[in-house]
Amino acid sequence: MAVDLWRFWAAPVAREVMPSTAMKKKVLLMGKSGSGKTSMRSIIFANYIARDTRRLGATIDVEHSHVRFLGNLVLNLWDCGGQDTFMENYFTSQRDNIFRNVEVLIYVFDVESRELEKDMHYYQSCLEAILQNSPDAKIFCLVHKMDLVQEDQRDLAWSSIVYQLIPNVQQLEMNLRNFAQIIEADEVLLFERATFLVISHYQCKEQRDIHRFEKISNIIKQFKLSCSKLAASFQSMEVRNSNFAAFIDIFTSNTYVMVVMSDPSIPSAATLINIRNARKHFEKLERVDGPKHSLLMR
Repeated sequence: MAVDLWRFWAAPVAREVMPSTAMKKKVLLMGKSGSGKTSMRSIIFANYIARDTRRLGATIDVEHSHVRFLGNLVLNLWDCGGQDTFMENYFTSQRDNIFRNVEVLIYVFDVESRELEKDMHYYQSCLEAILQNSPDAKIFCLVHKMDLVQEDQRDLAWSSIVYQLIPNVQQLEMNLRNFAQIIEADEVLLFERATFLVISHYQCKEQRDIHRFEKISNIIKQFKLSCSKLAASFQSMEVRNSNFAAFIDIFTSNTYVMVVMSDPSIPSAATLINIRNARKHFEKLERVDGPKHSLLMR
């Protein structure tokens, strides 16, 4: 399918400041040494490309990092080294510190591992420690190796994990649906700004490609990486041909929105105005502890 028009805008990079009243959620990333935990984290949250992860060394003990999501939500990532000595310490002397107050445990299995029995022993120990210290934690098990897993499948897994951590996601989805219906869009997607993971979407028409979200995410992340090399940040893009028009634009301080339109009678300017007018409303929705709002059909 030929693309008739591409438009994109970039702007100088601005430094972001983490809010002082952040809601932190502890995420444990565990698994055998060499399973790809740190590589996966670096690609998703630090904009690494796959070939650059080969330079990463083994994680020593626990590496801590913070990733801001949707305003007040901050992921407190604990990347736990998978060497045998460290793993044994996690279950004994560090048990309470590691497994207390966990929101999500992500356990990564190496698809090429030849020590399945040991892997299962450590996994079972993790489950027991989580049950004892954080019984309400959500648990995800990924069978993984960075050079063997397609990018769209990797991003789909992380989108599903992050989705579980968003406190007002149902209200967000309801308002996204109303927004799509008001502007008569075929589909609307909401991306987290830093990682470009899909956090919510609504479609009015059936789409054939079930992996389209992750493909779009990877295209934009590569383009953002190119912009960063020029000390600029990606702002917006318009793609148009004879069958549809797609608009990707900054939506809130922490999200991008993608709007897909197929009605040729709706001009680009009208869609861009609708996106602009909805920004303030969705900014309010990102405030976790703020009042409840709803975008009503008119």
